[in-house]
Amino acid sequence: MRLVGVLATAALLPLLGGCVIYSNEGGEKISIVTDQGATRVEALEAVRRVDFDGQRLNVVVGSNGCTETASFEVKIQDGDPAELTLARRAPDLCKALAPEGVTISWTYAELGLERGQPVRVLNPISL
Repeated sequence: MRLVGVLATAALLPLLGGCVIYSNEGGEKISIVTDQGATRVEALEAVRRVDFDGQRLNVVVGSNGCTETASFEVKIQDGDPAELTLARRAPDLCKALAPEGVTISWTYAELGLERGQPVRVLNPISL
């Protein structure tokens, strides 16, 4: 009986090897330099639409039903134009169907932007 257990373990051992598959459906990887000078690489959220309406930044992103403004970290690097990136803090693991995505938005004041300030959004676009 013990021999069967050893053989079964030996047969299954190759199947238990470590393999990690990373799915990057959210977008491309870029380097972001923080104020402290540290560089890190992260996947940027693919956005479906970006609209600055004069008072707010409105962004349409994919959602499984639990995506909200607090789901994202917004980073702005000063420049002319300022560069803005959206990084999802945690995956949306809900099961709702939202084929059109959801609109999330921030006021210019929340972003620390002045009205009419030029801004470049670095996130990839997903149609």
